[in-house]
Amino acid sequence: MEQKDAIKVFEDKQVRTVWDGDREKWFFSIIDVIAALTGSDRPRKYWNDLKAKLSKEENQLSDKIEQLKMTAEDGKSRVTDVADTEQLFRLIQSIPSPKAEPFKLWLAQVAKERLDEMQDPELTIDRALEQYLRMGYSENWINQRLKSIEVRKELTDEWKRLGLKQGQQFATLTDIITKA
Repeated sequence: MEQKDAIKVFEDKQVRTVWDGDREKWFFSIIDVIAALTGSDRPRKYWNDLKAKLSKEENQLSDKIEQLKMTAEDGKSRVTDVADTEQLFRLIQSIPSPKAEPFKLWLAQVAKERLDEMQDPELTIDRALEQYLRMGYSENWINQRLKSIEVRKELTDEWKRLGLKQGQQFATLTDIITKA
């Protein structure tokens, strides 16, 4: 499963996301969405209580929730409950919040951006440039970063051409190059 992690921002709240290229779906951290919608300082407890309530009501949403690894605040990769866009819309309906409608509009914007990027991949590069600039990186650093991505892509393409498989073989070669 090809995945691409990203952080999206809704009203100054970070929402961790993962793009699953194989299924062509965004997955959103439920805990982050609850924090953004409710302002709760204990979104994990809110989610556990809501999950129990949905199960009692025999709501099938709680049965369809998946778990994926996402980067936590401490930088470690942890398994977290995630929802795709359809599930998220259903979840939002279960959370009484005045932010629900703006969140739905934001979610639609995230989906539109991804569809636009699929039609014109250059938009992805433009968004990355804008994000790096907002984060305070210099144009020189950004250019070097983009060049390193290009070089890495050429290298992995060559490895694929030679019959190496992604995963352990790529990781081993990358580790050797990094140490060198």
